[in-house]
Amino acid sequence: MILKKMFAVGAFIGLMFAASAFVLKEEIKKPDPGFPSENNGLAVLELFTSEGCSSCPLADDLMGQIEKEYRNRPVYILSYHVDYWNRLGWKDRFSSAANSQRQQFYSRLLQSQTYTPQLIVNGKQEFVGSDRNSIENVLQNELFTAKNSSVYLSANTDQKTVTVAYKTSETDPKSTLLISLVEKKSSTQVGGGENEGHHLQHWQIVHEQKQISLKDLSEGSINFKIPENFSAENWEIIGFIQNLKSGKISGASKTLIQ
Repeated sequence: MILKKMFAVGAFIGLMFAASAFVLKEEIKKPDPGFPSENNGLAVLELFTSEGCSSCPLADDLMGQIEKEYRNRPVYILSYHVDYWNRLGWKDRFSSAANSQRQQFYSRLLQSQTYTPQLIVNGKQEFVGSDRNSIENVLQNELFTAKNSSVYLSANTDQKTVTVAYKTSETDPKSTLLISLVEKKSSTQVGGGENEGHHLQHWQIVHEQKQISLKDLSEGSINFKIPENFSAENWEIIGFIQNLKSGKISGASKTLIQ
């Protein structure tokens, strides 16, 4: 009788351990509760940089790290190479006046200075582009609080053009859809200026950006001319919705080029 009781107690304890192990295993399998869902939150990071600026490589490298670390989250990085450094000893081959004008837009909107490397997050906050702590903090906040309106994109190529089809649920007549042709990664051996002799890596380079008013049209298509040495796997399309009066970004997405 005593042996039967001891056996019963031992079996009960064994079942309890098995149940605990099962619960623990199930808890480990649960997704991280701090991971935002696909439809909630977003962070559009716009970096203003230049190959002629000695402070910029740290910011460029940080964008590469963030791109890797947040690859599966709604984080969209666009690096705009400005042209006002070109007169100081080195012409940045990725630079354009349009990129400088984009930065000036933010300077007026946010009443901030124009400098490199400068990072704008969701069109409303600006930081030194290499300030990782500040950027990480705002990223965590925006991924939980910003509203991400639906933006649908697809992109195909022929021999001369990249054709991007777009559709959005945004109905605000004050909003604009900005669509960018982005090179994911490239590098340059710099032969002059502040970074002379350095081999610089770049990520998420904006080659061209087009604006589409959503006042009367929420779907359609646009074309980009295919750049030199184009290889589809190293390029993507990023689109985001912005109110150009307030700067607020309310939705974003990206797509590979087929």
